[in-house]
Amino acid sequence: MKSAVIVFPGSNREPDAARAIRLAGGDDPVMVWHTDTELPPVDLVMIPGGFAHGDYLRAGAIAARSPIMRAVADYAARGGYVLGVCNGFQVLTEARLLPGALMRNACLTFVCRKIRLKVENTNAFTRDYERGAVVTYPCAHHDGNYRADDETIARLEGEGRVALRYVDNPNGSANDIAGIVNETGNVLGMMPHPENAVEPLLGSTDGLPLFTGMVASVASGDSPELPRRPLLDRLIHRNVSPGA
Repeated sequence: MKSAVIVFPGSNREPDAARAIRLAGGDDPVMVWHTDTELPPVDLVMIPGGFAHGDYLRAGAIAARSPIMRAVADYAARGGYVLGVCNGFQVLTEARLLPGALMRNACLTFVCRKIRLKVENTNAFTRDYERGAVVTYPCAHHDGNYRADDETIARLEGEGRVALRYVDNPNGSANDIAGIVNETGNVLGMMPHPENAVEPLLGSTDGLPLFTGMVASVASGDSPELPRRPLLDRLIHRNVSPGA
């Protein structure tokens, strides 16, 4: 899987994102600077965590207006997979690729600990989990309190767009929402960090299925406008080549 990781001034999780993608079977991601105006041909765009532009004004507000985000929006509109984690989730809501907003935690303090999550729905991102599975990811944020108007919350729930829900809500999010997808299911935003739970050395591998699920979705061709063919060809080649 070819991927791009968007880097803003203040991003700090891009090495973790790249390692998780590699462990799931993807190629080394291309790091794309926020002032770039075009994306390389990739199967996935990831917006990592951190503190883009120092979280001035609001978390993700300045980053959402970076030149590269116009290309990300066009890519998503064509069916490209986009994953935003923590600050990346905030950027996606500020860019209006996902509804709602991330407000300050209800406790008004930075939350940094492992949390339990329920896989509420399986989709192109969560397909490698059993629906209803409870997983443990780390979280580290000050502005993870998901909020939206009642109509939007009802639509997210009614359309099965809540992908992940907190078991022990650490920030006061409405309906315990930890992650949502867009209307077409190709954009996922989530506050916890699956990229920091992908190998035993980190204390958990609960996050790895999220990345292997994305690789599987790309390989199966679930998103018809993606440039996914090279990955599928590589997977087929690995399976039939002598000595593979």
